This record gives sequence, structure tokens and C-alpha cells, in this order.
Amino acid sequence: MEDDQELERKISGLKTSMAEGERKTALEMVQAAGTDRQCVTFVLHEEDHTLGNCLRYIIMKNPEVEFCGYTTTHPSESKINLRIQTRGALPAVEPFQKGLNELLNVCQHVLVKFEASIKDYKAIKASKKEPTF
Repeated sequence: MEDDQELERKISGLKTSMAEGERKTALEMVQAAGTDRQCVTFVLHEEDHTLGNCLRYIIMKNPEVEFCGYTTTHPSESKINLRIQTRGALPAVEPFQKGLNELLNVCQHVLVKFEASIKDYKAIKASKKEPTF
């Protein structure tokens, strides 16, 4: 019971505000009755293959993860089901959180490199007195 509360606390911060002021859950944790915390399905609302495949790839690089896969529920629905199964006693929520953090770091790195490249491009064009985009 205490472990379940800890897991709920870890994912409680993953909420999004709606324009009407109401709070809508962006993430659900689905666990079949009688299963352990090592095998969990996360339902990510308002997401698609872009996040699903990136997150699956990063999570599968973790040696403690036995299985990670995702599905879209239906082409007209924008949500994905991400299933994680871990080895040993590691709860599935931990590689999920680690994967999200690693993906955030990758995206930030790409953004920094992209912005630096744009800056360099504009500097080269300015030194040649050529118009930029």
C-alpha cells in the first residue's frame, strides 16, 4: 500500500492544465489485477508515434528493462499505450521516468546545437554581406 502511494506521488506531477481551468490527466498508469509493479502500461494522452517510438527506444537501452513497446489505440485517438516490463524488483515507473529525463536531455542538446548552427550561419552570411532567410 505504501509503495503504491509512492508510485502515485512520483507520477502525480505529470498533469496538464486545460484552457477552461480544469485539470486533465496527461498520464495514466494501468496495472492488471494480480500483477506486480514490474509490468505496467502507461497511457499517454494527446501523444502519438513521435513520442512513443523515441521513448520506447530510450527505455529499451536500459539493461534492467526486459520489454518496452507501445501502441496507438486508434488513428482518430491521440493517445498511446506504453508497456514496460522490468527484470528483478525494479518498478516499471523508474525506467519510465529515467527515459523521459533522457529524452528531454537529448531534445535540449539538439535544440542547443540547432540554435548554434543558425547563429553561425547568420554570422557567415553577415560577414559576406549576403541576405539571410
